Amino acid sequence: MYKKLMSLASIMNRLNLDVWKSYSIQSVGKASLFKNFVLVGYLLVASFRLTAIPAAYAEDMYALEVGVGMTVTIDDDDDVLRLSSYTYELWLKDLEGPTGSWRRVFHKGLNNVNTGRGPLLSLRPDDPGLHFAHSTGSAQQTANVTEGVPLNEWLHIALVLTDLDGDQIIYQDGVEVARNDVSGLTDATQEPVLQIAAANAASVVVDDFRIWNYARTQEEIQADMNQEVAGVEEGLVGYWRFNEGQGTTAYDLSPYENHGTFTDAIWTTDAAPISAGKPKVVASRPDPADDTLIEDTWVNLSWSPGDLAVSHDIYIGDDFDAVNEGAEGTFIGNQTGTFIVVGFPGMPLPDGLVPGTTYYWRIDEVNEAEPNSPWKGNIWSFSVPPKTAYFPDPADGAEGVSIDVKFNWTGGYGSKLHTVYFGETFDEVDNATGGSAQGSTTYDPGTLRMAKTYYWRVDEFDIIETHKGDVWSFTTEGAVTAINPANGSVDVTQTPVLTWEPGFGATHEVYFGTDATSLELKSSGNLGSESYDPGQLEWNTTYYWRVNEANSANADSPWTGPLWSFTTANFLIIDDMESYNDVDPADPASNRIFNAWIDGYEDPTNGSLVGYETPPFAEQTIVHGGNQSMPIYYDNSVGYSEATLILTYPRDWTENGVDTLTIWFRGSSDNAAETLYVALNGNARVDHDNPDAATITRWTPWNIDLQTFVDQGVNLANVDSITLGLSSVTGGIGMIYFDDIRLYPPAP
Repeated sequence: MYKKLMSLASIMNRLNLDVWKSYSIQSVGKASLFKNFVLVGYLLVASFRLTAIPAAYAEDMYALEVGVGMTVTIDDDDDVLRLSSYTYELWLKDLEGPTGSWRRVFHKGLNNVNTGRGPLLSLRPDDPGLHFAHSTGSAQQTANVTEGVPLNEWLHIALVLTDLDGDQIIYQDGVEVARNDVSGLTDATQEPVLQIAAANAASVVVDDFRIWNYARTQEEIQADMNQEVAGVEEGLVGYWRFNEGQGTTAYDLSPYENHGTFTDAIWTTDAAPISAGKPKVVASRPDPADDTLIEDTWVNLSWSPGDLAVSHDIYIGDDFDAVNEGAEGTFIGNQTGTFIVVGFPGMPLPDGLVPGTTYYWRIDEVNEAEPNSPWKGNIWSFSVPPKTAYFPDPADGAEGVSIDVKFNWTGGYGSKLHTVYFGETFDEVDNATGGSAQGSTTYDPGTLRMAKTYYWRVDEFDIIETHKGDVWSFTTEGAVTAINPANGSVDVTQTPVLTWEPGFGATHEVYFGTDATSLELKSSGNLGSESYDPGQLEWNTTYYWRVNEANSANADSPWTGPLWSFTTANFLIIDDMESYNDVDPADPASNRIFNAWIDGYEDPTNGSLVGYETPPFAEQTIVHGGNQSMPIYYDNSVGYSEATLILTYPRDWTENGVDTLTIWFRGSSDNAAETLYVALNGNARVDHDNPDAATITRWTPWNIDLQTFVDQGVNLANVDSITLGLSSVTGGIGMIYFDDIRLYPPAP
């Protein structure tokens, strides 16, 4: 993703710096200090020899004319553009109109239609329309529109793929104009290259080319199609403005710095109708990238400054909360440069980075002349590998593992030899000693039994000492598989129903409890009854469970299932939107979101509609937590829009002393600013104190003191319904999302 660390190493080697090769962080004395000084000096010089965006970039607004022989090629060496869900956005001006031939604007992957393209955008041969294709590996599926591409006028285009088995969508000027239900698409056959105007190129002008790694909504597309984005937005994986005006490099302004190459480029100042975005006030583009693994005891940190920054406050430490709060010991100074080395004597963390440690860092941008300064930065992190083995394959807790599996792992920091222990019980493997060391990080345990849990451990030797590894486990194919709650889940409701996918068994036994070493038999049953209701559980408690199976017709029977766990929430869950599905109402398992939240579908006085017209009915991209949220469309021309959930549990809103209702919501800048409200039992209503709440574009918690409902006569021990709605101010329309409706006790 980021190449600066490798580039620094290669630069130092090209400069023949012996100090680079001989430096040891444990060395002491005057000679060592001189080496430190020389090394750091060369690091500083080397960092500025790396590829950088020209200082004059983007001072003028340009667009790029492309066509036959005039191309842009982005090699995508790190393969970040191989996506199974995406949004491609660009501004386009057609300079010639239909020619009777297909005219290609861009394509990702191989040029061959049937093997590797995804996506491809072409202009249609005989009408002013668009052709959006993505490969299945042997053919292609397409979405088409036959009109709407004007001659010599700017048009904004967005191509959206929701999933490889989802929808292809075309937007023109922010309006959906085509949608195709697809299946069997692939991203596996793509080569890591993106070409604009390659073979059979269209004669067009392009501008502000963006790639996102998710399916953007119409509201998101409309919100920023006419303005530049900062380049650091979540999900943005490619951003080429084409404002260079000269040279052969197409600069990528996303954090991935995936720069391309121009061939015979022609720029024009007749740019797309895009205004400058808001100033980027926070630091961005950390290098190393957030959550990077650093296999060394030092690191050079750099970042892109905010537009208004004069200097930078730097915080670093091994505790997220401490760095986030700027606690004592995390502030290491203010400087004007955007580069700092840590882990050397005389530098921050002078004793070196500690293996097995995750470090957090933050840059606050400072400008004393600005009243909003300082601007607090995001928390980034990097980790130094532990001295023990890590990244096991199969992963710890893996299920459905092949009986012919081969073990792989990453050796601990500085390790030279590895000793593998393998067995059928945790204690057997944990207590094992005296194994044979090996040089490779692979191990063949032989053919294993079906539907069985195994344990393994790898000890690492770094010439000085042996570092005992963790005990990992996995379960082979044919065993039961947890469905709900998933293994390791947290914030689980106190009234869960445990479900699982059966294995080879014809009968089963369910073991459950809070002590993993002594679970109690709680239930038994036959094939087809794979569920267990443990009743009301304690708050903030970890529970363990296991399903054993038996089948008298199978010689390997019985089978002891893997151990699973989950932790209940320290709050009450009213609705987290995770239980809803798209199953047909005739099926007893059906639980469609609009059948639970009653909207205005058959009520002409209520302008709300819950969910979408086609599956998935719940929102699965714009979510606060988990995998789903609830979308509500509102049309207040009838006066109000609301949806109501009839409660079964929890109805006692005094349990454990809860005193705060929290509702997470997210609106859109295009929404009408109607009054957001919540009501209990159909009459006790509280309005949001922000009249523009429906226009907020980020997930926002709405915390409500339950006393405000008591003051309106609500008996909190018997709450039978909750209503979410928007009352009319302008009679406008919009879409708002809700998620994670919870009740919290007082803070301890």
